[in-house]
Amino acid sequence: MKIALVHDYLAQDGGAEKVLDVFHEMWPEAPIFVLFYDASGIPRYATADIRESFIAKLPLGRKKYQWYLPLMPNATEAHDLSEFDVIISSVSAFAKGIKKRTDAIHISYCHTPTRYLWSDSESYVQELKYPFFIKAAIRPLLGALRTWDLESTNRVDYFIANSKTVQDRITTYYNRDSYIIHPPIDVSQFYISPTVGDYFLAGGRIAAYKRFDLIIHVFNRLGYKLKIFGTGPSWWSDIQKRAKGNIEFLGRVSDEEKYTLYSNAKAYIHPQIEDFGITPIESMASGRPVIAYAEGGATETVIPGKTGILFQEQTWESLLDAVLHFDAAAWNSEEIRAWALQFDADRFKQEITEFIANKTRK
Repeated sequence: MKIALVHDYLAQDGGAEKVLDVFHEMWPEAPIFVLFYDASGIPRYATADIRESFIAKLPLGRKKYQWYLPLMPNATEAHDLSEFDVIISSVSAFAKGIKKRTDAIHISYCHTPTRYLWSDSESYVQELKYPFFIKAAIRPLLGALRTWDLESTNRVDYFIANSKTVQDRITTYYNRDSYIIHPPIDVSQFYISPTVGDYFLAGGRIAAYKRFDLIIHVFNRLGYKLKIFGTGPSWWSDIQKRAKGNIEFLGRVSDEEKYTLYSNAKAYIHPQIEDFGITPIESMASGRPVIAYAEGGATETVIPGKTGILFQEQTWESLLDAVLHFDAAAWNSEEIRAWALQFDADRFKQEITEFIANKTRK
């Protein structure tokens, strides 16, 4: 079988890209079709067989790709996949809309139905820093993209959801069945520290829905030491300016630095609604508990009283109460790490391999 991989685009490093990493490791000879590739954001793919769409050739197509949102459906459909027998898409937006031969099989690993088209459509528009008349023009565009997005699901033969949360969304928005395979985490790289530090930890890819504003508000009030790793868009600097001296912004960190940060933290703070949530698993693989909002993927991975705490309202008051009553000494690090081992990358590879073998068996 000739296999092709399809990903929305490669511009920043996040959970979806970690899944693509494993796909690429499993099928290193398979080309990777993307809307565009920005090597400065993810340099590790510089030697891979990356096949970009025409958006990469447009003015600032890699740096200001948001300008070309209306063209992305056409750019996705323009990928030439006629020579491939099996197409595996890693998708949270457009990649599932590729066109293929009628006898080829398209398996779509769905990180989530496109957030700004479905679950977060209205908040997406409200948070844009544009005048009201531009926002008014964006709404019809999102409506047209929503129509295309729904129709594009007919080109997928089999959906894989990364969590029960996403499976429910696929059913709600796309009216399609799906099979759950949790994302891969290389838990072997994380370790339990013999001592725990004096700080709490948060981080990852900075985005508005991740509610770092709640974390900063809470730790400003409590005065507890907090470290945040990761970089974000222009508005992130405004959020940082609100922080007091007890909050340290680390920016981009190396993998080795991240392992140490997790291992020595009192707990990892996770106040957002995630489709699955890889960073909480990384914390648990380091033997440290997670303080998470009780919605989304965290409800599938955080066991209250065993691997972390779930707070019930997405408010600073609810998060503050959870942090205030947290006891760093009350947790069994070995037990927490043992729970995280079930999400190991080898398990993911085995489940994906078995799924594809089952669906391609003649």
